[in-house]
Amino acid sequence: MPHPLMPKATAVWLVENTTLTFEQIGDFCGMHPLEIQGIADGEVATGIIGQNPMEAQELEREEIEKAEADENYRMVMSHKAVAHIKMNKAKKGARYTPVARRQDKPEAIAWIVKYHPYIPDSQIVKLIGTTKKTIDSIRGRSHWNIGNIKPKDPVLLGLCMQTHLDAMVTKFRPADAEPVDTSEDSAA
Repeated sequence: MPHPLMPKATAVWLVENTTLTFEQIGDFCGMHPLEIQGIADGEVATGIIGQNPMEAQELEREEIEKAEADENYRMVMSHKAVAHIKMNKAKKGARYTPVARRQDKPEAIAWIVKYHPYIPDSQIVKLIGTTKKTIDSIRGRSHWNIGNIKPKDPVLLGLCMQTHLDAMVTKFRPADAEPVDTSEDSAA
């Protein structure tokens, strides 16, 4: 179940402006009922200004009225808010790489291509955050800076996590391929 964008601020507003139970508010906001009780007692979320979930279009007035009439009723977010949350989750842009790390990408790609040539380009794109054009130019040795590119471990360069690289290697390694010892080359 989706929760409000600002759960504590929404909980503060619901505590101050409705007669809902702590369980109802907690279920809607994704918080524990004791935390809601702490908000009501003034021990938790002091200084947080309440946000009206109806103004944020996360909740309909009818939902609050139903919940106030029946303490077993659990409120649900408006269809508009749920659609908005799903739309924002679907958008996943490119991962940001600091300017100082961008020149390391070709070296990381060269390392993956050298030691794990069976990993598909689409997975290298996800792992390193590069383009297929760059991968193709390094594979084909047509990259504009190919003379200066030395294969370096992408984990040591800080471009990916070791667990992600290991998972990708085990997933795509052919059954007959021997594990490659990269320890002497990555230490250089």
